[in-house]
Amino acid sequence: MRHTVMMAATAIALAASSSIVLAQNRRQPSPNGTAAAEIGSKMTPTANGEPVYTRGKWVEVTYGRPIKRGRDVFGSGANYGKVVNPDAPVWRAGANVSTQLKTELPLVINGKTIAPGTYTMFIDLKPNNWTLIVSNWKAQADYDPNNKTEIWGAYGYTPDKDIVRAPMKVETLPHSHEELSWEFLDVSDAGGTLAIMWDKTMASVAFKVGS
Repeated sequence: MRHTVMMAATAIALAASSSIVLAQNRRQPSPNGTAAAEIGSKMTPTANGEPVYTRGKWVEVTYGRPIKRGRDVFGSGANYGKVVNPDAPVWRAGANVSTQLKTELPLVINGKTIAPGTYTMFIDLKPNNWTLIVSNWKAQADYDPNNKTEIWGAYGYTPDKDIVRAPMKVETLPHSHEELSWEFLDVSDAGGTLAIMWDKTMASVAFKVGS
């Protein structure tokens, strides 16, 4: 009886181990990512040491996070941008689904106001000349080639739904980012900077809080 119990326990342990290995093998090559800022929020100290939290308004970027894996991700010359964006008109600025900007308050980018809502974001890649695009295209949750009203990544993108096009400041970093990251920098109640970083490149654009 004891031998049977031990054999059963071993079988369960092996099955659990196999499940873990399968789960690891199914891990996404480009994991999902989120960058967020809560504008206007406050953590105010009090006499008893417990800070009081005042809610603000959220701005969020959701995107797929490709990993460098030894590649020259942006390339040079005639091949500039072709590694990350071989056959779409603009770059999805991430991986898999279209990168999305979700804002609970109006934002002003390059002099144009973006109303609260959900948008897609793309980048027009040219050597040292990146342009951020905020668009009214809706993102597909899952790829459907028959869906012509929403897009997957940047495939099917057209500029007729553009809300904002803004030149980005392109900088060379002293270190390499293995995984692509969107970040909010220098955030205040008045605005901040939205930045994308990958390998040794950072591109950014300033935004203000609108009225």
